Amino acid sequence: MATTGILRSRRSAAQLHALASVEREIRANDPAAGRKYLRDFHQAYRSYEHVLAAADVPEQIAHADIVLVGDYHALPNSQRYLAWLIQHPAIRQRPVVLGVETIFSRDQHIIDEWFRGEIDEAELRQRVRFELDWGYDWTPFYELLSAAREHATGIYGLDCMPREDLRKIGARDRHASDKIAEIRSRHPGALVLVLFGESHLAPKHMPMLLRERLPEARMLTVLQNVDPLYWRAAGETTDRVEAVQVSDDVLCVFNATPLEKYENYRLCLDRWGRSDNDHSAPDLGPTVYNLIDGLVRFLGINRYSPHNTTQPRLLVDAMPEVYSRSSDALLRRLLSRKGFTASQRRAMLRRVKERGSAYLAPLNAVYVRQFRMMFSAEDATRSLHHACRGLPHRVNGKAPAPLAPEDAFYATVFEHALAFFGSRVLHPARPALRDSDLSELSDLNRDDLEQQTSLSYPDAAEALDFLAMHREFERNRQKSRLVPDWLTRACAFTGHKYEYVTEQLGYLAGNDLYDAYLAGRLNSAALRKLFLAHIEEPGAARDVYFHLSSRLT
Repeated sequence: MATTGILRSRRSAAQLHALASVEREIRANDPAAGRKYLRDFHQAYRSYEHVLAAADVPEQIAHADIVLVGDYHALPNSQRYLAWLIQHPAIRQRPVVLGVETIFSRDQHIIDEWFRGEIDEAELRQRVRFELDWGYDWTPFYELLSAAREHATGIYGLDCMPREDLRKIGARDRHASDKIAEIRSRHPGALVLVLFGESHLAPKHMPMLLRERLPEARMLTVLQNVDPLYWRAAGETTDRVEAVQVSDDVLCVFNATPLEKYENYRLCLDRWGRSDNDHSAPDLGPTVYNLIDGLVRFLGINRYSPHNTTQPRLLVDAMPEVYSRSSDALLRRLLSRKGFTASQRRAMLRRVKERGSAYLAPLNAVYVRQFRMMFSAEDATRSLHHACRGLPHRVNGKAPAPLAPEDAFYATVFEHALAFFGSRVLHPARPALRDSDLSELSDLNRDDLEQQTSLSYPDAAEALDFLAMHREFERNRQKSRLVPDWLTRACAFTGHKYEYVTEQLGYLAGNDLYDAYLAGRLNSAALRKLFLAHIEEPGAARDVYFHLSSRLT
């Protein structure tokens, strides 16, 4: 087993490469980042006592009176996490009240009107001057408000002016603490959940003020995705750390990576930097290119190499075109114009709807409707894989000859394997996929299995049987070189069943690849060689896939 330091280094390497450029851009555009008030927060939380199970967090919250939840405003997961908490059965055992920094307390009458159903979403958004006075993403915040209207007894605005002047930030803390004390008095038996910017939750900021005002109240601070705690937790031996106990009354949950946080903030900076008349979508090109660049540096690739041997030839010229948050109508026209069949168009549109983005290999383009770190990292990896192979779909400016069914099957599986691996090195929080997860799927009832796989029950059962047999065949392949009939028949799967089988088989191999990397069994040179493998040649994809599986089993 690798040591804590080695595990931390291997899990963090690709992210740190990608983070460097994002942090440079943020520092250049955010002059307040170095202020003492913000440093107080970053210096306060550097280590933790022990790892928590995810279920421990709602239980601790349920036993508190006031819970301060740290909000990284630009990260939708921050608001969505609290929306999830409000609906959690452990939390709902008693009345819940929500307090938010986003809304000024002067506008309490507006949120009350919306809470009673007297005004709609659009009027609420306009009257609280959300874009003018806050400016972050409305959708996740409104999801939080909606969850609170359904499950809480009240919503309260806690903030006051001026927001832009850090010299007055202490006055805002005192004002918010006074408002929370009022709420506590008005709802003495309720659990008061407060969402406030994370820097306000340094021990000597709001927590200290609230203890002075409410010394008898049971207080808990719930941080989210604090960088030093995240990097420290990266050295734990478990696949994924979801929460840690920082101290008796402070814990931290992880629902995003540092790279995900700062890429979302960069998108906010991009939007804020536009003129009032520029209503175009934020430019996601730099985000995609930065993810690719992080992988390039992680793999030790020379993007300027003139030869395609141990390095891809002129990788710098093979970067994909990025369509940022364009409409589905544009995607349909694009796919139709470029010769995609009707079934291929439907599959691609379904992929974009489910994941928010897709890599269009024949076009060497990434289509991004919504930035989701896990899937954007996967698409960045797919584009890099194609670029490392010299963009085989563009050889001599002609479409390549179609692969034989078996070659096409294993080429697709291998591409999924690298995509999953790349997404995990860029986004280690992505859940692992192992054979035991497939076994759990097989135990589901008919309705749940169809929902989990998006397949009919007979197709889902057949797909899972095939995956189990294929994985067993891989483990015992050295004992018998005979190719079973079921293996060749599976290459004839069609439609969504084909997509599901190739993706799941590839993801399983990609997870094995990531585990081998963490264990130190594969170095950057070996990983780079996989990206350079020319799997489009007859028989190559199958050979490369089984050679890889023999190294991983």
